[in-house]
Amino acid sequence: MKKPLTHICIVGFVMFALLFSSTSWVQFVTADSLNNNPLNNRRILDQLSRDRGPILVDGKKIAYSEPVDDKYKYQRKYGSEGLNPRAYASMTGYYSIVSGASGMERATGDYLSGDSDALFYDKVGSLFTGEQPRGAAVELTIDPKVQQAAWDGLGNQNGAAVAIDPKTGKILAMASTPGWDPNPIASHDPDQARSAFETLNNAEGKPAYNRAIGGNLYPPGSTFKVLVAAAALESGDYKPDSTLNGPAELDLPQTDKTISNSHPGACRNDGNPSLAQSLAESCNTSFASLGMDLGEDKINEQAKKFGFGQEMEIPLKVTPSTFPTDLDPPQLAYSSIGQYEVKSTPMQMAMMTAGIANGGKMMKPQLVDRVLNANTLEPIKKMRPAEKARPVSGKTADELTTMMEGVVEDGTASVAKIDGTKVAAKTGTAQHAAGAAPHAWFISFAPADDPKIAVAVVVENGGNAGNEAYGATVAGPIAKNMMEAVVER
Repeated sequence: MKKPLTHICIVGFVMFALLFSSTSWVQFVTADSLNNNPLNNRRILDQLSRDRGPILVDGKKIAYSEPVDDKYKYQRKYGSEGLNPRAYASMTGYYSIVSGASGMERATGDYLSGDSDALFYDKVGSLFTGEQPRGAAVELTIDPKVQQAAWDGLGNQNGAAVAIDPKTGKILAMASTPGWDPNPIASHDPDQARSAFETLNNAEGKPAYNRAIGGNLYPPGSTFKVLVAAAALESGDYKPDSTLNGPAELDLPQTDKTISNSHPGACRNDGNPSLAQSLAESCNTSFASLGMDLGEDKINEQAKKFGFGQEMEIPLKVTPSTFPTDLDPPQLAYSSIGQYEVKSTPMQMAMMTAGIANGGKMMKPQLVDRVLNANTLEPIKKMRPAEKARPVSGKTADELTTMMEGVVEDGTASVAKIDGTKVAAKTGTAQHAAGAAPHAWFISFAPADDPKIAVAVVVENGGNAGNEAYGATVAGPIAKNMMEAVVER
């Protein structure tokens, strides 16, 4: 009798141990993966039934949750108080019952949903009150006037524009066109939300791309000459008044090809322009020749110092810009004028411009200004300016600034002139595909002697000007309007 009872006890103990282990495993080890599983309807319902925090621009709601009478309890909405949701969609992204989250809805989702550890005391308090904890508010660094100037300027053209405060790294504008409306994707009707998502991803012009920080990237064209000029000055072998070789056509070694200028004939000084004159005139032959003389290593090193090839989050992920390697002399010549396989985001070019404007100190670009407690509106987290790199010396930055002022005063960027304000700029017209109109570029900052805004604008395929496009005529006016939104207050 004793032996069977012993067996029963052992079996019972083993079964109890297995049951205890399996429940413990589920509760403590796999809980997070189960909760975060996109197929977990409980998790989706829990998230959607919360009072998700708003995304703010200058104190106004660009994304917010509104109580509704359905199982989800709250409807996510975009655009309010004069803020066009299409102009901000590349930043806000969407929050959907079928497609999850994108943009800032995803990047700052732990704050918006109330899950962040920074909201710990709110969550503890909700245990006593029985109320569902509210998500925090995320306020962006965007200046709505600069954003509107970028959005209006790009209009029906495909392209992007970025503006940065050079001294703090605050992103003042980040526009990407064509825009799109997140509201249909946020619908609580699954069929409507799914259809809107598919329509967005299959739309002509690929509006889902945030062209300011990703997409297919762009050859920067002649705006890249600023980086090559920086490499030359940093080498110690060149000064702004150093003479370069700028013929009407430059014969490329190892090939029968030539590089010519965008205008007929040789560059200034009968084909012997200074470095400063070459930048002002955007002389292709002198910069192609300069690039080959400098060598790949020096230009590649300078590109890396400005951030090319680096992963970055703002907190949205920024696609790394690229400078090619293992170049033969003709490839290096084309790369030195921002062609061949050089590819960049407008964010990268704005960062470079801001770094020069700020005396050689490049600040970390940041899109979140503050995170606010939903109940008290007290800041939980504040943006703190952070230095990212020092790509050039203060002396080189000052020389580049003077040279870029010359591009406005006596060169290709005269369109950027602002009465009573010194402006530094560089134009770019980038070839990218056989038979396609060029991309139009413009980078600038103002005031040049006390910078408050640095800008990069690109308009794809010449925009409305098509093959007649130049950086100055197509992208320049957009950049000017963005700068005026700050300096003329």
